[in-house]
Order: sequence, then structure tokens, then C-alpha cells
Amino acid sequence: MALVARLAHGRLHYAWVVAGLTFLTLLAAAGVRSTVGVLIVPLEQEFGWTRATISAAVSVNLLLYGFIGPFAAALIDRVGVRRTMASALACVALGVAATTRMHAAWQLVLLWGVVVGGGTGMTALVLGAMVANRWFAERRGLVMGVLTASTATGQLVFLPALAALVETYGWRAAVLAIAGFGALVAPLIGLVMRDRPSDVGLLPFGATAAEPPAPPPTGNPFIVPLQALWRGAQSRDFWLLFMSFFICGASTNGLIGTHLIAACFDHGISEVHAAGLLAMMGVFDFIGTTLSGWLSDRWPNRWLLFWYYGLRGLSLIYLPYALDISFFGLSLFAVFYGLDWIATVPPTVRLTANAFGKEQVGMMFGWIVAGHQLGAAFASLGAGVLRTELGTYLQAFMISGSLCAIAAVMSLYVGRRARGPQAPLETAAAAG
Repeated sequence: MALVARLAHGRLHYAWVVAGLTFLTLLAAAGVRSTVGVLIVPLEQEFGWTRATISAAVSVNLLLYGFIGPFAAALIDRVGVRRTMASALACVALGVAATTRMHAAWQLVLLWGVVVGGGTGMTALVLGAMVANRWFAERRGLVMGVLTASTATGQLVFLPALAALVETYGWRAAVLAIAGFGALVAPLIGLVMRDRPSDVGLLPFGATAAEPPAPPPTGNPFIVPLQALWRGAQSRDFWLLFMSFFICGASTNGLIGTHLIAACFDHGISEVHAAGLLAMMGVFDFIGTTLSGWLSDRWPNRWLLFWYYGLRGLSLIYLPYALDISFFGLSLFAVFYGLDWIATVPPTVRLTANAFGKEQVGMMFGWIVAGHQLGAAFASLGAGVLRTELGTYLQAFMISGSLCAIAAVMSLYVGRRARGPQAPLETAAAAG
């Protein structure tokens, strides 16, 4: 294609074009996932559903988003990045648009939980990890940090506008707007995205010699991820990363991403102001996650995780008091927590690559992300049930903060002893 050929032979390495398209795709998926935060109160008011019921649908979404990741990695190996991304975005756009016609709780679970959760799971953090490792020999940590920060940028771009749409025109207008954005991105991906540097006659960015061509994928794409899970289950590092990322999900997407706007509403803060708070967190999260990617190329990654989880736990314990102080107190929380929101991803990807090798990072990190989303689903449902039964989110915030302290300690043990049989020996010294 003429456009792709011109871009491939331009002054800018095509890897940056691919990274930009991946960022845009993850941005669209992040916009979809962040929408639920502004829907809880409107759905509660229109249909009379409890927050526990709505949170159950969100939990299904979060579970599928995570557990499809390893199979998405196998599917990407089989059919390619471009086809996977374009079809997933089209599926998400259709599922989101269809929610405007629902009238029963089971339809919310089917559409938002199954269809949207499955579609966004195909464009999850696993996609960013595979793109960064395929297209970049240098700046890999920085690129992973920026791609991870797309979640923050999605909040920054979409949440205030979606909250304003909900307040002015109703929740259906907001849902259709986010579906339309996904539908616009899908054709662009099909036109310009490419699977590997060799597809456009280039080496990965920063590479000085061609790498051996990747062997063609073999085996059933539904069985291969399960075999990878079996290999990972024999490694102590896998379980440390899996469980710490479980806590990461429980303290981010499942709790703050799902319930913060509703918690603010309980304390007399409007949805628009609360969405602005999340957008502010998105600004600082973009800064923090990008910086984390830069640091992961230079500093011991397990110590980075120790500080990230420890500081996040302190911020969550502070949050209930911030809700009772003022909107200014919440602004301080937004800055402090935002810098740390998903800064854990770049060092976790690096530690996964060290433990299992670059070619296996997509699938193994996919299973670790599944742990993240399992934790997110646990916190989303658990916080909804606690709020319904006790009338407050206090216990949910305190439990999550305490779990972060446990994750901080667990992180220090990653890479400290011999790895499982699949760990490449030459990376042992780099695991820290």
C-alpha cells in the first residue's frame, strides 16, 4: 500500500507509527472501560438496580478483560496484530451501542459484561507488551510506559465529556459517543497497522542486526495458553507477580475506577466534579506511568514495585478522610494516587520478560494480567456489596490499602531465587 510504503521509508521509524496506533487503540478501549464509572448512578436511578447488581456486570467485564488476554496473545500470533485489533474494536463498538436498548439486568451482564469485556480483553495490556517487544530493541520500557498510560489518557479525554453528556442528555448519549469513537478507530487500524517490522522491510527500532525470524505458531491457540499457564505455575516468580498484580487490580480498576464517582456522589460531590477528579488523576497517571517506564530501564524493578504498592496503600487509607474533608483534600489524593495508578505495569512487564523470555512475554504477561483483572472483579463486586450492606465504602478502601502493603513486600522476593525451568539463564542477573 502506497501510504504504508511512504511511512515505512520516511525519516520516522515505522515502529513509532505502530506505537501511536496501538496507543490510539488502547485509548479507545480505556474510554470504554472508564464509562462505567459515570453509569452507576444513572442506571441505579432509572432501573432501580442496586450497586451490587451493577457491580456484578462490571465484575464479569473485568474478569473477561483479564482472562481473554493469554488467548488473545495466542490469537495474535496466529492471525496477526492488525486483524485482532480491528475486529476487537468493531465488537466493542457494537456491544457498547447495543446497551442503549437494554431494559433488564441480565442484558447489562451480557452486553457490558460478556461482549464489551471480551472485546476490550483482546486489546488489553498484553497487546502493548507484544508490540513493545516486537517493534523496539531500544526504549522498550519507555514505550511500554507510554502505552500503559493510555488508560490514564482515556480518562483524561473521555470522562469529563461523558459526565457532562450524562448530566445534560442522559447516559445513552454518552454510551453512543464512546461507541462511535471505537467505530472510527477500527478502519484506521486495518489500513495502517502492521504485525512485525519485517512486514515493512525494517528492523526493530534500535536493532543493529536482523533477528532470526519468529517460528510459525504451532498448536491449538486455545491449548497453547493453558500449556503456558502450566509452565508458569511451576515458577515462584509467576505466583509472586500474579498475586501482586491481583492486588494491583483490586486497588485500581475494580475499586477506584468503578466506585470512586459513586463514592463522591455519596458525599455530595456531583458526577461532573468527580469525573474531573478522575481526569486529574489521569493527567498525573500519564506522567507517573511514563516515568515508571523510563525508570524500569534503569533501576531494580522489584524495588520500584515495592515503593509503588506501598505508596498506593497509604493513599487508599487516606481516601476516606479526604472524602470527609473537602474537594481540596480529594485533589491531593488525585495527585498522589494518580502518579502511582498503573506505574506498576512497566516493571512487571520487565520482570516477566526476564523470567520467561521475550518470545513468551505476551502469553505469560497475559496470565499475570488475568490475575490483575481477577483482583479487579473481586474488588468491584466486593465494594458494591459492602456499600449496599453497610451504606459506606470505608471498609473497602481500608481493605484495599492493607492489601497493597502485602503486595509491596511480595515484590521484593521476585527474582531472588532460582526461577522455573523456562527462565533464560542470561537474564538472571537482570531480574532485579
